Amino acid sequence: MPAPATQQAYSREEVRRQLGVSKRQLDSWEKQNLLPSGGSFTFSDILALRTHVGLRKSNVSAVQIRKAIQAMRKHFSEFENPLTEVRIYSQGKKIQIQFADNNENRKMEAISGQLILDFDKAEINKLLSFPVRAEESKAAQKMRARREAENWFEKGLDLEQAGAPVEEAIAAYQKAAEIDPTSAGALVNLGTVHFNARDWRQAEQYYRRAVEVDPEYALAHFNLGNLYDERGDQAGALNHYLAAIRIHARYADAHYNIALLYQSMGQPLKAVRHWKAYLTMDPGSAWAAIARRELTKIKEAAILRGPQRR
Repeated sequence: MPAPATQQAYSREEVRRQLGVSKRQLDSWEKQNLLPSGGSFTFSDILALRTHVGLRKSNVSAVQIRKAIQAMRKHFSEFENPLTEVRIYSQGKKIQIQFADNNENRKMEAISGQLILDFDKAEINKLLSFPVRAEESKAAQKMRARREAENWFEKGLDLEQAGAPVEEAIAAYQKAAEIDPTSAGALVNLGTVHFNARDWRQAEQYYRRAVEVDPEYALAHFNLGNLYDERGDQAGALNHYLAAIRIHARYADAHYNIALLYQSMGQPLKAVRHWKAYLTMDPGSAWAAIARRELTKIKEAAILRGPQRR
């Protein structure tokens, strides 16, 4: 029986050309965890990104889209990529989805997962007459606080993209993290601002807080790996890079860095596995040429060592 065909890989440049988006926009979506991290994309990724572009054109905020994507991956875990297998559309600034269930079309609010039903006016009045319980009021307050934090997070992204003074972006991210201490995205971005300023101590504090509030945030682990690698802590770097690919197996940049680390640590066979993994995900970039060169060096070194062992 023939092996199943693998999906064609598209480079970042091809994706940008097909979708008509800038490099800065694509980088921003990756930073917000709205698309797979790495050097290449599948056709399914492109379909999902087209949906994302359509929602942005409908003035749906990037924060709302990110929350909807995370919720749909949870609600429709049986689908390989729910963004390409259900109909997604905006209703005002909210995201709704339409899907088939027992041969019936159903609608759902993407983030909350609540089914959308059509009530007549009498039913609506009856529902509105229910007394509000204290716990519901607290939940509403928490939701409002989270929305406010998301607005500050989005403001920080906009300030960074506009090239505003770095202090303004830091203040926006700090406000988001203050209002919602579980805002892993704001914490990661704060860490990256300090990383770029080579303030390792502050960067590590923010990255570690991000991992604490969301242990499954691959980008936070990857950035911690970069930080430790920059400081010469190979063991710490490797630990977090491996955590990143455990969460997201096709994290191309993490495979690339792991291969470099194993090579520098004198473990070429382990390096080979990750160089090959990287090349399956990003076969056409300038970095892929480096990966092939390193693979060739490992192969030549193994050939030279062979006669000496005999």
